[in-house]
Amino acid sequence: MMSPYGRELYQKDEIVVSRKLGKPDLHEFLAGYLAGSINIILTFPINKTMFRQQLHGISALESISQLRREGLMVLYRGILPPLLQKSCSYSLMFGCYDQFRRTFREGYNFSHTSSVILSALLAGCSESVLTPFERVQTLMLDHNYGKKFKNTPHAFQSLRIHGFKEYYRGLSAILIRNGPSNVIFFSCRDKLRELVPDNKKLGYLADFVSGACLGAVISTLSFPINTTKTHMQKTCGGEFQSFLTVFKSLYRERGLRGMFKGVHVNYTRSFLSWGITNVTYEYLITSIR
Repeated sequence: MMSPYGRELYQKDEIVVSRKLGKPDLHEFLAGYLAGSINIILTFPINKTMFRQQLHGISALESISQLRREGLMVLYRGILPPLLQKSCSYSLMFGCYDQFRRTFREGYNFSHTSSVILSALLAGCSESVLTPFERVQTLMLDHNYGKKFKNTPHAFQSLRIHGFKEYYRGLSAILIRNGPSNVIFFSCRDKLRELVPDNKKLGYLADFVSGACLGAVISTLSFPINTTKTHMQKTCGGEFQSFLTVFKSLYRERGLRGMFKGVHVNYTRSFLSWGITNVTYEYLITSIR
């Protein structure tokens, strides 16, 4: 039987190990998952409009007309991959960020700035494991594959013949996008909220504004990366081209202005999307706890 003194030492060691490892807070993962799901359901039609502009270099009106001709039943075609990917992505984003931050701060005594930057980068890398969902989403949103793939499971199955690597086509673009985007978001979210006039009185509205403004800025800065990612993932099989190769090719073909084709729809969508995500997350994490 362990002595009282021994139990005391054991408990102290357990506390130190717990702090060092940073036991995961499942509330963060759950709140992120639900916030992502609500966001995708509300903003999917806008995202589909923007995607067509990125893919074909057409105007917003042309993209809307294209979707209108396809009909209402096709409007939400392809929602399953982003619903699965984004909900899990936001879950990993918020959950892993909180996990890494607490580990760096409490276990290794990192400074606030260092822990935020490293945690945001690692959370972005964690999200990249969901690349197959984003890969299939690209194919499902492209009308050129409308007759080739019956549904999402069929698209996943069809990629098997090209090998496992095919599911991770465009991974480099996703890593380049996720890390810096997360750093900006988590570094500026609270500071931006404090700049909102009467933020304490506004409550969740201040959370919406801070998330929306950050989302619009981040999505605009990363828009050429997303455009490049879309073109990397639009093919099935064949040679794997590097991010830089595809980016240079698109830049030569479209120019700087063409690389931002659809950006106005994108920042409008992102303004709403990140505003909804941030306010929903804050509400859910408060309610769950």
